[in-house]
Amino acid sequence: MAEKVMVIVGAGPGIGLSTAKKFGKEGYAIALVARNEDKLLEYVDELEELDIEAEAFHANAHSNESLKTAIHYAKEVYGRIDILMYNAYTFRQGPPSELDPNDLAADLQVDAVGALASVQAALPHLEEGSTILLTGGVLGVKPMKNFASVSVGKAAMRILAMTLHQELKSKGIYVGTLTINGFVKKDTHFSPDNIAERMYEMAQKRDGAEWNFDRE
Repeated sequence: MAEKVMVIVGAGPGIGLSTAKKFGKEGYAIALVARNEDKLLEYVDELEELDIEAEAFHANAHSNESLKTAIHYAKEVYGRIDILMYNAYTFRQGPPSELDPNDLAADLQVDAVGALASVQAALPHLEEGSTILLTGGVLGVKPMKNFASVSVGKAAMRILAMTLHQELKSKGIYVGTLTINGFVKKDTHFSPDNIAERMYEMAQKRDGAEWNFDRE
C-alpha cells in the first residue's frame, strides 16, 4: 500500500496533470479521475515514466454516483486517501440573458455540486491531517457577463470551499481553494506547472481557506 495517496478529480492535461507530477515527485501515489478513459491511461503512462505510482479511475462529473463510485474504488485500491483535489470545471461562453437554465444547472453540477459529492464520498476515508483542495478562478470573484455560467460556478465552488473549511478545520482536515487570477496558459506565469507548485505549498502550509495566485 502507498504511504501517501492523492485523488485528483478532473484530471486533464493542464493543472490536473501538472499537480499529479508535482505531488507524485513528492512521494504521493496518484489516483486520476476523469471521464476520458483513453486520456487517463495516457496520463498514467506519463506519470509512470517519471516513476510515479498512478492509477486511472473513470467517472463523469455530471454524475454524483459516478464520482462517488470512483473515489470509493480508489480507496479500495490504495487503502487510504490523504489529499482530494477537485479540478473539474466547465467553460461555457455567453451572457446570462441568453443562458439556458438547463445548461446553467448542468454546468453548476460540474463546477460545484460535483465537488460537494466528491468531498462527501472522500470524507469517511479522510483522517486528521488530510487535505481537500479545490481549483478556483478569478471569475468566481470578478464575474464577467460573457462568461456568466463559469462565473456562477466558480463563485459557488469558492463559497463551498470556505464553508467546508469552517466545518472541517476542527477535525484536523484542511480545505483550501486556490483562486487563479488569470487565464491558465503554458509557458507563462499562469502555467499549470507554476499553479501546481502553489497547490503543493497550500497542502504543506494548510493555512487559510482561500489562496490567490496573482500576476507577478
